[in-house]
Amino acid sequence: MADHERMMPGAIGWVTSVTVDCSDPEKLAQFWGRLLALEVCPRHGRYVALRRPPLQTPELVFQPVPEPKRAKARLHLDVAVLDLVDATRRAVDLGATIAEDLDTGDETLRVLRDPEGNEFCLVRRGPGEP
Repeated sequence: MADHERMMPGAIGWVTSVTVDCSDPEKLAQFWGRLLALEVCPRHGRYVALRRPPLQTPELVFQPVPEPKRAKARLHLDVAVLDLVDATRRAVDLGATIAEDLDTGDETLRVLRDPEGNEFCLVRRGPGEP
């Protein structure tokens, strides 16, 4: 089935990628590639992407921008994990930092920052949960 055949009735399109502004696309792609166990694709112009996972999910793309991150992001990624404690430890070992200032008190998620300060959440999901 072609992508356009999967489009929801009434939709004008579908999300094909999520693009992250950053200062070093290769370095940030390496972090996210290790975190998600996805291959980093060769640079294509300004962009570095991760190999699309087998599930029908958007591609993660990194693009360079000259300005640094200045405030809390209005968009972030949620990463589903089975073991929140282990996933947090592994993410920190890869270069993430725990965003203590954004702690929600919710025992099912942990807010972290990638090496360039972009917020993301690890969200505990049980087997079979979406």
